Amino acid sequence: MADGNGFELNFQELGIDATLLRAVSACGFTSPTEIQQKAIPIALAGRDLLASAQTGTGKTAAFALPILQRLLKAPAGRGRGPRALILTPTRELATQVTDAFAELGRFVHCTQGTIVGGVSYGPQHRLLRNPLDVLVATPGRLIDHMERGSVDFSRLEVLVLDEADRMLDMGFLPAVTQIADATPKSRQTLLFSATLEGRVLSVAKRHQKDPERVQLAHSRQVHESIDQWMHPASDPAHKRAMLDHLLTDPALSQVLVFTGTKWRAKQLSTSLTGKGHASAPLEGNMTQSARQHAVDRMRAGKLRILVATDVAARGLDVPGISHVINFDLPMTPEDYIHRIGRTGRAGASGIAISLVAPEERRKLSQIERLIGRSVEPRAVAGMAPVAAAQRAERHAPTQGRYTPYKNDRADTHGGQGRHSSRFGGRRAAR
Repeated sequence: MADGNGFELNFQELGIDATLLRAVSACGFTSPTEIQQKAIPIALAGRDLLASAQTGTGKTAAFALPILQRLLKAPAGRGRGPRALILTPTRELATQVTDAFAELGRFVHCTQGTIVGGVSYGPQHRLLRNPLDVLVATPGRLIDHMERGSVDFSRLEVLVLDEADRMLDMGFLPAVTQIADATPKSRQTLLFSATLEGRVLSVAKRHQKDPERVQLAHSRQVHESIDQWMHPASDPAHKRAMLDHLLTDPALSQVLVFTGTKWRAKQLSTSLTGKGHASAPLEGNMTQSARQHAVDRMRAGKLRILVATDVAARGLDVPGISHVINFDLPMTPEDYIHRIGRTGRAGASGIAISLVAPEERRKLSQIERLIGRSVEPRAVAGMAPVAAAQRAERHAPTQGRYTPYKNDRADTHGGQGRHSSRFGGRRAAR
């Protein structure tokens, strides 16, 4: 990574200790990413940091390396509580962060642990009773332990809010505030978020001291490796017909379908399974074990489709997702960026398709303003949307199944036909 003068920087020039450089080299890292180049010197200097960075940019190492370097020095105070606390929105992300600390801290004496929901309290109580250097936690479970009096923040030196925007979207603002208020005022606070606006800035103002700002990933960032387009839809029945039609194309190898409600996620997944698609829901009412089972099956290639809500998909990392389909557009345009970022990971290309009903046009316009570009409309042959009057007229006789314009010559979703390229539609058999 080059600096502003065009010179190539390495980790040593960022001020990383030789002990950590051995681990960096063992991990196969050759040069720092942009967020590492900009964030590490600030964090090493002890400054508060407000950074914008997407998942996959190397942001975990951007805060893990400075924390590990701080741990090379003796703690300022006595006690058993953690010297560094990293809050993450999901169990999966907490596991990833913990693994990163283990890898980067392999040559450092660092005790670490994870506090997340979905597992028994006993081992976590024992963890918190012993001296600890790094604690990675989800807000809800950490609050449970705080209310039981089992958490000691007396010697905390660094607080990291990782993917802060997602934590706030998931309703963790009260928990984050309660946790931060319980930590020493002298702490260093590092905040990482995909977007730096709205409630994220309010949290920064309350919990940070004159933070240095690093704007790596602007909220208008466009995922260059992801093709984005939309299909106009008449209503949910029309959306279901188009979704079933799209899924008959084998090019959709692994698909993440987003819905607006938990009920629709379960209902739609059941419908897809009934039509022969290997599908499972991912929604907030599921137990952690059931949720993890679905994700593991997807990663193992045993599932082709996950139907998820925004909250349930937070922190989801399945490298093989080829397509994201927005069955419902999200409530906020920022969530659109989070959603489509589930595909096109690690340098791969991806495709994001949105099914847009008339009442969602305003949401689409907000998304387009945020990403700074239009989402290309594409027609599905034989499945053009109908006008409101025609839709009402046809609703009763079709019992909720979509019927195209009578002058459409292509087959409907139930007919026999061929796929044209790029989801151009199924053409009538000749």
